[in-house]
Amino acid sequence: MQKILIVEDDSDIQELLENHLIGAGYSVVSASDGVEALSHFSQHAIDLVLLDIMLPKIDGYGVCELIRKQSQVPIVMLTALDSETDQIKGLDLQIDDYITKPFSMPILKRKIAAILRRTSGHTETEKYLRYKNVTLDLDGYKAFVDGNDTDLTAKEFEVLREFLLNQGRVYTRQNLLNILWNCDFYVDERIIDTHIKNIRKKLGVDIIETIRGVGYRIAKENKS
Repeated sequence: MQKILIVEDDSDIQELLENHLIGAGYSVVSASDGVEALSHFSQHAIDLVLLDIMLPKIDGYGVCELIRKQSQVPIVMLTALDSETDQIKGLDLQIDDYITKPFSMPILKRKIAAILRRTSGHTETEKYLRYKNVTLDLDGYKAFVDGNDTDLTAKEFEVLREFLLNQGRVYTRQNLLNILWNCDFYVDERIIDTHIKNIRKKLGVDIIETIRGVGYRIAKENKS
């Protein structure tokens, strides 16, 4: 499981990030100031750092500079500072992305996934997910059944991808809402049932199981 270090002194934002990233399947460790961030970085195998700039003790630029002296781990600056000067300073410190607040959680999660995909050494063949006669093109947002293109919407694709990446895991409706929808506003849980119904119909194969009283899953594929 990939581990993300969240460095954020606003407790509400820190909690928001923790909940969404844990829900997306990441392991998380958090720090509220620059000194604590560097301590966590030295103690854990970190795959990506989400780094605020305006921090107590050591600011985000200082933290970034010290990390870069020992590691090329991906760093995403997440900050309210939006001037060109601040962004250039961060880029000069070899960060991987600069995102200003307020930010979109769905977009942030996709940027994190893209950076981790790029830096974790995935090969070209790993751009595809295959399960029985279903294939997902992760970059092209396309799904195929027996080689034939299906007409999934972007959200239906994301739901199916989530299941295929975590075969055997049972998802409640709320799990899927937390991971794939921006829950800063109300979304009816029944939207999940609608998407599952549409996916089943469009694929023409019923690979998503209903776990009565709990939610849904895709069973682990037996490749023996």
